[in-house]
Amino acid sequence: MSVFIIRRLLQSVVVIWVMSLLVFGGVYLIGDPIDMLINPEADQEDIDAAIRALGLDKPIHEQYWFFLINALKGDLGSSFIFNEPALQLILARMPATMELAFASLFISIFFGIPLGMWAGLHPESIAGRSIMTGSILGFSLPSFWVGIMFIMFFAVILGVLPSGGRAETTEFLGMQVSFLSWDGLSHILLPAVNLALFKLSLVIRLSRAGTQEVIHQDYIKFARAKGVSEKRVILVHVLKNILIPVVTILGLEFGSVIAFAVVTETVFAWPGMGKLIIESIDQLDRPVIVAYLMIIVFMFIVINLVVDILYSVLDPRVRLQDVKA
Repeated sequence: MSVFIIRRLLQSVVVIWVMSLLVFGGVYLIGDPIDMLINPEADQEDIDAAIRALGLDKPIHEQYWFFLINALKGDLGSSFIFNEPALQLILARMPATMELAFASLFISIFFGIPLGMWAGLHPESIAGRSIMTGSILGFSLPSFWVGIMFIMFFAVILGVLPSGGRAETTEFLGMQVSFLSWDGLSHILLPAVNLALFKLSLVIRLSRAGTQEVIHQDYIKFARAKGVSEKRVILVHVLKNILIPVVTILGLEFGSVIAFAVVTETVFAWPGMGKLIIESIDQLDRPVIVAYLMIIVFMFIVINLVVDILYSVLDPRVRLQDVKA
């Protein structure tokens, strides 16, 4: 067990290092931030002074080495635009993004599992077919277009929900959250639903497939033969077994919810990490871009590492296969 965990930890370290190379090199190639930061009428002396001040006069390998050494100390650089630590800027926006991500995950689970189970139990019914058709639309429609349509219908035409922004926040468990008030819920509803559509469709299809597989198993037939009520069969025997793949996929997909919140946050002017990264890309604020991407990479790796370790705890065959490999 310890060998398995150590091996996974070493693999995670290697992946983070490789991704840091790719991220830093990719961001270095997207443009020169001096063009965005310096007045076009500035003379060459001022331009050279700005380049030296930002450390952009050094070769890329020296810049990367400087970034790597500081990253090990917890310093991911300072923003060119805000002149503040990039990590501090991102962490200040993280509660808003996490709030939106958890809200969308809740919507996906709360509606996705019952709808998927219904479609699996009644596959030929009009409701079942409608649910599956809706899940296809959730996969297919681009989130930015859906977000704009939400704003047009609910905010402009009906005027029942705000078109964007975040409500006043209150402290909860050390974080600033907005969902504790009706105003906060009204602000988060549209972006959360927009972000949840893809995952909702995924949960519906997983729940439907799991239900159709489980419902024909022998233990379900035996439970019915014993006279167990249909409600208990569905809520206990079927639900418990279909939750395993659903929870697994959602755990792995949670990182992508945070990463792909960029579009939703931009459309709804939600002040999270995604909106910050879009603004940083527009202004070629390299330290913020690199810091954001590294945080997202780190979150993906940690989530996958935790899932691997949990699998090894729950299923010894995973460890044995790893050792044989």
